[in-house]
Amino acid sequence: MTDTEAPKAANAAASEHDQFSFYKGATDVLAPKEGADFNWHEAAGTVRESLTDAMSARHVAFLLGSGCSSFQKDGNQLGIPTMAPLARHFVDTVGEGDDPHYATAAERSTLNDVLGLDITAEEYATNLERLMEVLYSFRFALHQSAKTELTAAKETVDSVISKVARYVLRACTKGPFADGDETVLSLYQAFYRKLVYRDRSLPRPWVFSTNYDLFNETAMDRLGVPYGNGFSGTVERRFNPATFRYSLAEQLDISSRKWAAVDNFVYLCKLHGSVSWVEEATGLFPIREMQQPSEDMAGRVMIYPTPAKQNASFASPYSDLFREFQSRVVRDQSVLFTVGYGFGDEHINNIIFQALTVPGFRLIAFLPPSAPGVAQTLRELDDPRIWIIGGAGPAPASRAHYFDTFISEFMPEPPGNKVDAAVEKVLQRLVSKSDDKPDGDEV
Repeated sequence: MTDTEAPKAANAAASEHDQFSFYKGATDVLAPKEGADFNWHEAAGTVRESLTDAMSARHVAFLLGSGCSSFQKDGNQLGIPTMAPLARHFVDTVGEGDDPHYATAAERSTLNDVLGLDITAEEYATNLERLMEVLYSFRFALHQSAKTELTAAKETVDSVISKVARYVLRACTKGPFADGDETVLSLYQAFYRKLVYRDRSLPRPWVFSTNYDLFNETAMDRLGVPYGNGFSGTVERRFNPATFRYSLAEQLDISSRKWAAVDNFVYLCKLHGSVSWVEEATGLFPIREMQQPSEDMAGRVMIYPTPAKQNASFASPYSDLFREFQSRVVRDQSVLFTVGYGFGDEHINNIIFQALTVPGFRLIAFLPPSAPGVAQTLRELDDPRIWIIGGAGPAPASRAHYFDTFISEFMPEPPGNKVDAAVEKVLQRLVSKSDDKPDGDEV
Protein backbone atom coordinates (compact mmCIF):
# COMPACT_ATOMS: atom_id res chain seq x y z
CA MET A 1 0.00 0.00 0.00
CA THR A 2 1.44 3.39 -0.97
CA ASP A 3 1.56 6.44 1.31
CA THR A 4 -1.24 7.99 -0.77
CA GLU A 5 -3.45 4.92 -0.52
CA ALA A 6 -3.03 4.54 3.25
CA PRO A 7 -5.13 7.60 4.25
CA LYS A 8 -7.86 6.52 1.82
CA ALA A 9 -7.93 3.08 3.40
CA ALA A 10 -7.92 4.55 6.89
CA ASN A 11 -10.99 6.66 6.20
CA ALA A 12 -12.72 3.86 4.28
CA ALA A 13 -12.19 1.47 7.18
CA ALA A 14 -13.56 3.97 9.68
CA SER A 15 -17.14 3.66 10.75
CA GLU A 16 -19.66 6.19 9.53
CA HIS A 17 -19.41 8.03 12.86
CA ASP A 18 -15.61 8.03 12.86
CA GLN A 19 -14.81 9.36 9.41
CA PHE A 20 -12.53 12.36 9.08
CA SER A 21 -14.84 15.35 9.25
CA PHE A 22 -14.74 19.12 9.55
CA TYR A 23 -18.05 20.54 10.71
CA LYS A 24 -18.82 24.21 10.38
CA GLY A 25 -22.10 24.26 12.21
CA ALA A 26 -23.96 21.21 10.95
CA THR A 27 -22.19 21.11 7.56
CA ASP A 28 -19.30 18.73 6.99
CA VAL A 29 -17.15 20.62 4.49
CA LEU A 30 -15.04 17.50 3.89
CA ALA A 31 -17.92 15.27 2.86
CA PRO A 32 -17.07 14.02 -0.66
CA LYS A 33 -19.50 14.74 -3.43
CA GLU A 34 -21.50 11.83 -4.75
CA GLY A 35 -19.25 9.40 -6.56
CA ALA A 36 -16.02 11.20 -5.61
CA ASP A 37 -13.16 9.46 -3.83
CA PHE A 38 -12.07 10.71 -0.44
CA ASN A 39 -8.44 11.79 -0.17
CA TRP A 40 -7.31 12.32 3.41
CA HIS A 41 -4.38 14.59 2.61
CA GLU A 42 -6.46 16.80 0.34
CA ALA A 43 -9.06 17.05 3.10
CA ALA A 44 -6.29 17.87 5.59
CA GLY A 45 -5.17 20.66 3.27
CA THR A 46 -8.67 22.13 3.41
CA VAL A 47 -8.58 22.07 7.21
CA ARG A 48 -5.09 23.57 7.27
CA GLU A 49 -6.12 26.48 5.05
CA SER A 50 -9.07 27.27 7.30
CA LEU A 51 -6.94 27.04 10.45
CA THR A 52 -4.26 29.27 8.93
CA ASP A 53 -6.93 31.92 8.46
CA ALA A 54 -8.22 31.37 12.02
CA MET A 55 -4.71 31.68 13.45
CA SER A 56 -4.54 35.16 11.94
CA ALA A 57 -7.41 36.36 14.13
CA ARG A 58 -6.59 39.24 16.43
CA HIS A 59 -6.98 37.23 19.65
CA VAL A 60 -5.96 33.56 19.58
CA ALA A 61 -6.08 31.18 22.54
CA PHE A 62 -5.61 27.44 23.00
CA LEU A 63 -7.16 25.19 25.61
CA LEU A 64 -5.09 22.02 26.04
CA GLY A 65 -6.72 19.16 27.93
CA SER A 66 -5.41 15.91 29.38
CA GLY A 67 -5.46 14.23 25.97
CA CYS A 68 -2.47 16.34 24.92
CA SER A 69 -0.20 14.82 27.57
CA SER A 70 -1.25 11.24 26.86
CA PHE A 71 0.44 9.16 24.17
CA GLN A 72 0.20 5.42 23.76
CA LYS A 73 2.56 3.41 21.58
CA ASP A 74 2.34 -0.36 21.20
CA GLY A 75 0.04 -0.46 24.20
CA ASN A 76 2.45 1.44 26.44
CA GLN A 77 1.63 4.81 27.96
CA LEU A 78 4.55 7.16 27.27
CA GLY A 79 2.91 10.21 28.80
CA ILE A 80 0.26 10.69 31.47
CA PRO A 81 -3.05 8.80 31.34
CA THR A 82 -6.16 10.88 30.74
CA MET A 83 -8.55 11.43 33.63
CA ALA A 84 -10.75 8.36 33.07
CA PRO A 85 -8.03 5.65 33.16
CA LEU A 86 -6.19 7.57 35.88
CA ALA A 87 -9.31 7.56 38.04
CA ARG A 88 -10.16 3.94 37.22
CA HIS A 89 -6.74 2.72 38.33
CA PHE A 90 -6.99 4.60 41.62
CA VAL A 91 -10.44 3.35 42.63
CA ASP A 92 -9.73 -0.24 41.51
CA THR A 93 -6.46 -0.53 43.43
CA VAL A 94 -6.83 -1.33 47.12
CA GLY A 95 -3.95 -0.11 49.27
CA GLU A 96 -2.37 -2.23 51.95
CA GLY A 97 -1.04 -1.09 55.29
CA ASP A 98 0.42 2.41 55.10
CA ASP A 99 0.20 2.65 51.30
CA PRO A 100 0.63 6.39 50.53
CA HIS A 101 -1.10 6.29 47.13
CA TYR A 102 -4.24 4.12 47.39
CA ALA A 103 -7.18 3.97 49.78
CA THR A 104 -7.08 0.86 51.96
CA ALA A 105 -9.98 -1.53 52.50
CA ALA A 106 -10.54 -0.08 55.99
CA GLU A 107 -10.68 3.48 54.65
CA ARG A 108 -13.10 2.47 51.91
CA SER A 109 -15.29 0.76 54.52
CA THR A 110 -15.32 3.87 56.75
CA LEU A 111 -16.24 6.15 53.84
CA ASN A 112 -19.03 3.80 52.78
CA ASP A 113 -20.44 2.89 56.19
CA VAL A 114 -20.22 6.28 57.93
CA LEU A 115 -20.60 8.74 55.04
CA GLY A 116 -22.33 6.61 52.42
CA LEU A 117 -19.53 7.34 49.94
CA ASP A 118 -18.55 4.53 47.58
CA ILE A 119 -15.42 5.66 45.77
CA THR A 120 -15.82 2.87 43.19
CA ALA A 121 -19.08 4.42 41.89
CA GLU A 122 -18.93 5.14 38.18
CA GLU A 123 -18.97 8.93 38.54
CA TYR A 124 -15.76 8.74 40.59
CA ALA A 125 -14.19 5.92 38.61
CA THR A 126 -13.98 8.20 35.58
CA ASN A 127 -13.19 11.53 37.22
CA LEU A 128 -10.85 12.00 40.17
CA GLU A 129 -11.69 15.69 40.38
CA ARG A 130 -15.32 14.77 40.99
CA LEU A 131 -14.19 12.48 43.82
CA MET A 132 -12.04 15.25 45.29
CA GLU A 133 -14.96 17.66 45.09
CA VAL A 134 -17.03 15.32 47.28
CA LEU A 135 -14.14 14.60 49.66
CA TYR A 136 -13.45 18.31 50.17
CA SER A 137 -17.15 18.88 50.87
CA PHE A 138 -17.09 16.16 53.53
CA ARG A 139 -13.88 17.57 54.96
CA PHE A 140 -15.43 21.00 55.36
CA ALA A 141 -18.51 19.60 57.08
CA LEU A 142 -16.64 17.16 59.33
CA HIS A 143 -14.16 19.76 60.53
CA GLN A 144 -17.10 21.92 61.68
CA SER A 145 -18.65 19.03 63.63
CA ALA A 146 -18.01 18.52 67.33
CA LYS A 147 -19.24 14.90 67.35
CA THR A 148 -16.47 12.58 68.50
CA GLU A 149 -18.03 9.61 66.67
CA LEU A 150 -17.14 11.33 63.39
CA THR A 151 -13.45 11.62 64.24
CA ALA A 152 -12.56 8.42 62.39
CA ALA A 153 -14.44 9.59 59.30
CA LYS A 154 -12.70 12.97 59.43
CA GLU A 155 -9.27 11.34 59.62
CA THR A 156 -10.16 8.97 56.79
CA VAL A 157 -11.30 11.78 54.52
CA ASP A 158 -8.08 13.70 55.19
CA SER A 159 -6.05 10.57 54.48
CA VAL A 160 -7.78 9.76 51.19
CA ILE A 161 -7.44 13.36 49.98
CA SER A 162 -3.72 13.16 50.69
CA LYS A 163 -3.46 9.84 48.87
CA VAL A 164 -5.21 11.12 45.77
CA ALA A 165 -2.85 14.11 45.71
CA ARG A 166 0.19 11.84 46.05
CA TYR A 167 -1.16 9.49 43.41
CA VAL A 168 -1.68 12.27 40.87
CA LEU A 169 1.63 13.92 41.73
CA ARG A 170 3.42 10.63 41.07
CA ALA A 171 1.54 10.09 37.80
CA CYS A 172 2.56 13.57 36.60
CA THR A 173 6.22 13.25 37.57
CA LYS A 174 7.06 9.55 37.14
CA GLY A 175 6.97 7.46 33.98
CA PRO A 176 8.85 6.93 30.71
CA PHE A 177 8.86 10.70 30.13
CA ALA A 178 10.83 11.12 33.36
CA ASP A 179 13.29 8.38 32.40
CA GLY A 180 14.48 9.80 29.10
CA ASP A 181 11.59 9.18 26.70
CA GLU A 182 10.81 12.51 25.01
CA THR A 183 7.92 11.47 22.78
CA VAL A 184 5.34 13.67 24.50
CA LEU A 185 7.79 16.48 25.18
CA SER A 186 8.75 16.59 21.51
CA LEU A 187 5.07 17.08 20.60
CA TYR A 188 4.83 20.09 22.90
CA GLN A 189 8.06 21.45 21.46
CA ALA A 190 6.69 21.09 17.93
CA PHE A 191 3.50 22.85 19.02
CA TYR A 192 5.30 25.87 20.45
CA ARG A 193 7.79 25.95 17.60
CA LYS A 194 4.88 26.54 15.22
CA LEU A 195 2.84 28.72 17.56
CA VAL A 196 5.48 31.40 18.05
CA TYR A 197 5.60 32.22 14.33
CA ARG A 198 2.61 34.51 14.60
CA ASP A 199 2.45 37.98 13.07
CA ARG A 200 4.23 40.26 15.54
CA SER A 201 1.67 43.00 14.90
CA LEU A 202 -0.98 40.83 16.58
CA PRO A 203 -1.39 40.25 20.33
CA ARG A 204 0.61 37.35 21.73
CA PRO A 205 -1.18 33.98 21.92
CA TRP A 206 -2.50 32.52 25.14
CA VAL A 207 -2.26 28.84 26.08
CA PHE A 208 -4.68 27.64 28.75
CA SER A 209 -4.30 24.14 30.15
CA THR A 210 -6.21 21.92 32.54
CA ASN A 211 -3.14 19.71 33.02
CA TYR A 212 -0.99 19.60 36.14
CA ASP A 213 2.17 18.36 34.39
CA LEU A 214 5.18 20.41 33.31
CA PHE A 215 5.34 19.57 29.60
CA ASN A 216 4.40 23.12 28.57
CA GLU A 217 7.07 24.78 30.69
CA THR A 218 9.77 22.24 29.82
CA ALA A 219 9.08 22.50 26.08
CA MET A 220 9.34 26.29 26.07
CA ASP A 221 12.47 26.21 28.23
CA ARG A 222 14.09 23.78 25.79
CA LEU A 223 13.19 26.03 22.85
CA GLY A 224 14.21 29.24 24.58
CA VAL A 225 10.69 30.63 24.19
CA PRO A 226 9.99 33.36 26.76
CA TYR A 227 6.64 32.98 28.50
CA GLY A 228 4.59 34.46 31.30
CA ASN A 229 2.73 32.11 33.65
CA GLY A 230 1.64 34.52 36.37
CA PHE A 231 4.74 34.06 38.50
CA SER A 232 7.50 36.58 39.11
CA GLY A 233 10.87 36.38 40.81
CA THR A 234 14.00 34.33 40.30
CA VAL A 235 15.06 32.58 43.50
CA GLU A 236 11.54 32.56 44.93
CA ARG A 237 8.94 32.64 42.18
CA ARG A 238 5.58 33.80 43.55
CA PHE A 239 2.20 34.03 41.88
CA ASN A 240 1.28 37.61 41.05
CA PRO A 241 -1.62 37.98 38.57
CA ALA A 242 -0.40 41.48 37.68
CA THR A 243 2.33 39.84 35.57
CA PHE A 244 -0.32 38.75 33.07
CA ARG A 245 -0.51 42.44 32.16
CA TYR A 246 3.20 42.51 31.35
CA SER A 247 4.90 41.79 28.06
CA LEU A 248 8.51 41.25 27.04
CA ALA A 249 9.99 43.95 24.82
CA GLU A 250 13.29 44.59 23.12
CA GLN A 251 14.89 48.02 22.83
CA LEU A 252 15.31 49.01 19.19
CA ASP A 253 16.89 52.43 19.57
CA ILE A 254 18.52 53.49 22.82
CA SER A 255 18.67 57.18 21.85
CA SER A 256 14.96 57.49 21.04
CA ARG A 257 13.71 54.91 23.55
CA LYS A 258 11.90 52.83 20.93
CA TRP A 259 10.64 49.44 22.02
CA ALA A 260 9.01 46.49 20.28
CA ALA A 261 7.34 43.47 21.86
CA VAL A 262 9.28 40.24 21.51
CA ASP A 263 7.37 38.35 18.85
CA ASN A 264 7.76 34.81 20.24
CA PHE A 265 6.37 35.54 23.70
CA VAL A 266 3.60 33.24 25.00
CA TYR A 267 1.20 33.50 27.93
CA LEU A 268 0.63 30.22 29.81
CA CYS A 269 -2.31 29.88 32.20
CA LYS A 270 -2.81 26.56 34.04
CA LEU A 271 -6.46 26.64 35.10
CA HIS A 272 -6.38 23.63 37.42
CA GLY A 273 -3.06 24.37 39.05
CA SER A 274 0.24 22.56 38.73
CA VAL A 275 2.36 19.94 40.46
CA SER A 276 5.04 22.64 40.82
CA TRP A 277 2.81 25.07 42.75
CA VAL A 278 2.77 24.89 46.52
CA GLU A 279 0.85 26.94 49.06
CA GLU A 280 2.73 28.68 51.85
CA ALA A 281 0.97 30.10 54.88
CA THR A 282 2.59 33.49 54.98
CA GLY A 283 3.29 36.44 52.73
CA LEU A 284 1.38 38.69 50.39
CA PHE A 285 1.92 36.18 47.57
CA PRO A 286 1.55 32.74 49.22
CA ILE A 287 1.65 30.58 46.06
CA ARG A 288 5.18 29.55 45.19
CA GLU A 289 6.51 27.79 42.09
CA MET A 290 9.03 25.01 42.73
CA GLN A 291 11.48 23.62 40.20
CA GLN A 292 11.45 20.04 41.45
CA PRO A 293 8.09 18.92 42.91
CA SER A 294 8.19 16.00 45.34
CA GLU A 295 5.62 13.84 47.08
CA ASP A 296 6.62 15.39 50.41
CA MET A 297 4.83 18.55 49.24
CA ALA A 298 1.66 16.68 48.21
CA GLY A 299 -0.39 18.23 51.00
CA ARG A 300 0.42 21.75 49.77
CA VAL A 301 0.35 21.18 46.00
CA MET A 302 -2.12 23.50 44.27
CA ILE A 303 -4.36 21.18 42.28
CA TYR A 304 -8.05 20.19 42.12
CA PRO A 305 -10.06 23.40 41.84
CA THR A 306 -13.75 22.52 42.02
CA PRO A 307 -16.86 24.67 42.48
CA ALA A 308 -17.64 22.85 45.74
CA LYS A 309 -14.27 23.81 47.15
CA GLN A 310 -15.13 27.49 47.35
CA ASN A 311 -12.02 28.53 49.23
CA ALA A 312 -9.83 27.06 46.47
CA SER A 313 -11.78 27.43 43.23
CA PHE A 314 -12.73 31.04 43.66
CA ALA A 315 -9.72 32.27 45.63
CA SER A 316 -6.26 33.05 44.36
CA PRO A 317 -4.78 31.72 42.19
CA TYR A 318 -7.79 29.99 40.62
CA SER A 319 -10.08 33.01 40.58
CA ASP A 320 -7.34 34.99 38.81
CA LEU A 321 -6.67 32.21 36.31
CA PHE A 322 -10.32 31.74 35.40
CA ARG A 323 -10.75 35.50 35.16
CA GLU A 324 -7.94 35.62 32.61
CA PHE A 325 -9.53 32.81 30.64
CA GLN A 326 -12.87 34.57 30.58
CA SER A 327 -11.42 37.95 29.66
CA ARG A 328 -9.47 36.47 26.74
CA VAL A 329 -12.17 34.40 25.09
CA VAL A 330 -14.98 36.96 25.28
CA ARG A 331 -13.08 39.54 23.26
CA ASP A 332 -14.17 40.45 19.78
CA GLN A 333 -12.31 38.72 16.94
CA SER A 334 -11.30 35.94 19.32
CA VAL A 335 -10.65 32.31 18.39
CA LEU A 336 -10.38 29.47 20.91
CA PHE A 337 -8.84 26.15 19.87
CA THR A 338 -9.58 23.19 22.15
CA VAL A 339 -7.35 20.12 21.80
CA GLY A 340 -7.39 17.07 24.04
CA TYR A 341 -10.28 18.57 25.99
CA GLY A 342 -13.52 16.57 26.28
CA PHE A 343 -15.68 19.37 27.76
CA GLY A 344 -15.87 17.68 31.14
CA ASP A 345 -15.30 20.82 33.25
CA GLU A 346 -18.55 22.67 33.88
CA HIS A 347 -16.84 25.89 34.98
CA ILE A 348 -14.76 26.09 31.79
CA ASN A 349 -17.72 25.10 29.65
CA ASN A 350 -19.84 27.91 31.06
CA ILE A 351 -17.17 30.45 30.14
CA ILE A 352 -17.04 29.07 26.60
CA PHE A 353 -20.84 29.25 26.36
CA GLN A 354 -20.70 32.88 27.47
CA ALA A 355 -18.12 33.58 24.79
CA LEU A 356 -20.49 32.17 22.16
CA THR A 357 -22.81 35.09 22.89
CA VAL A 358 -20.14 37.39 21.42
CA PRO A 359 -20.71 37.60 17.63
CA GLY A 360 -17.00 37.79 16.81
CA PHE A 361 -16.02 34.68 18.82
CA ARG A 362 -15.13 31.41 17.10
CA LEU A 363 -14.71 27.97 18.71
CA ILE A 364 -12.56 25.34 16.98
CA ALA A 365 -12.81 22.03 18.84
CA PHE A 366 -10.90 18.86 18.01
CA LEU A 367 -13.26 16.07 19.02
CA PRO A 368 -14.43 12.66 17.83
CA PRO A 369 -17.37 13.16 15.41
CA SER A 370 -19.64 11.06 17.62
CA ALA A 371 -18.56 12.51 20.99
CA PRO A 372 -21.58 12.68 23.35
CA GLY A 373 -22.58 15.26 25.92
CA VAL A 374 -21.55 18.88 25.45
CA ALA A 375 -19.82 18.05 22.15
CA GLN A 376 -23.10 16.77 20.76
CA THR A 377 -24.90 19.87 22.00
CA LEU A 378 -22.37 22.08 20.21
CA ARG A 379 -22.97 20.23 16.95
CA GLU A 380 -26.73 20.52 17.32
CA LEU A 381 -26.51 24.30 17.70
CA ASP A 382 -25.75 24.46 13.96
CA ASP A 383 -23.67 27.58 14.55
CA PRO A 384 -21.17 28.27 11.73
CA ARG A 385 -18.84 29.87 14.31
CA ILE A 386 -18.41 26.44 15.92
CA TRP A 387 -15.98 24.22 14.04
CA ILE A 388 -15.57 20.58 15.09
CA ILE A 389 -12.72 18.60 13.56
CA GLY A 390 -11.99 14.94 14.16
CA GLY A 391 -12.32 11.35 13.09
CA ALA A 392 -9.97 9.01 11.25
CA GLY A 393 -6.36 10.09 10.92
CA PRO A 394 -3.79 9.57 8.17
CA ALA A 395 -2.96 6.09 9.52
CA PRO A 396 -5.28 3.34 10.83
CA ALA A 397 -4.23 3.85 14.47
CA SER A 398 -4.25 7.66 14.38
CA ARG A 399 -7.07 10.16 14.80
CA ALA A 400 -7.51 13.60 13.31
CA HIS A 401 -8.44 15.08 16.70
CA TYR A 402 -5.31 13.83 18.47
CA PHE A 403 -2.66 16.33 19.55
CA ASP A 404 0.08 14.84 17.37
CA THR A 405 -2.09 14.95 14.23
CA PHE A 406 -3.19 18.50 14.98
CA ILE A 407 0.45 19.59 15.16
CA SER A 408 1.82 17.68 12.19
CA GLU A 409 -1.09 18.01 9.77
CA PHE A 410 -3.12 21.09 10.64
CA MET A 411 -1.00 23.76 12.31
CA PRO A 412 0.43 26.29 9.85
CA GLU A 413 4.10 25.68 9.06
CA PRO A 414 6.66 28.27 10.21
CA PRO A 415 8.03 30.36 7.31
CA GLY A 416 11.44 28.73 7.68
CA ASN A 417 9.94 25.26 7.31
CA LYS A 418 8.15 26.29 4.13
CA VAL A 419 11.40 27.56 2.60
CA ASP A 420 13.27 24.42 3.64
CA ALA A 421 10.55 22.22 2.18
CA ALA A 422 10.56 24.20 -1.08
CA VAL A 423 14.35 23.94 -1.39
CA GLU A 424 14.25 20.21 -0.66
CA LYS A 425 11.55 19.72 -3.29
CA VAL A 426 13.55 21.62 -5.92
CA LEU A 427 16.71 19.67 -5.13
CA GLN A 428 14.89 16.36 -5.33
CA ARG A 429 13.43 17.20 -8.72
CA LEU A 430 16.70 18.57 -10.09
CA VAL A 431 18.65 15.57 -8.84
CA SER A 432 16.00 13.25 -10.25
CA LYS A 433 16.14 14.90 -13.67
CA SER A 434 19.93 14.94 -13.63
CA ASP A 435 20.07 11.25 -12.80
CA ASP A 436 17.61 10.43 -15.60
CA LYS A 437 19.71 12.13 -18.30
CA PRO A 438 21.81 9.90 -20.57
CA ASP A 439 25.53 10.60 -20.61
CA GLY A 440 25.34 12.17 -24.09
CA ASP A 441 23.04 14.92 -22.82
CA GLU A 442 25.60 16.38 -20.49
CA VAL A 443 26.53 19.98 -21.23
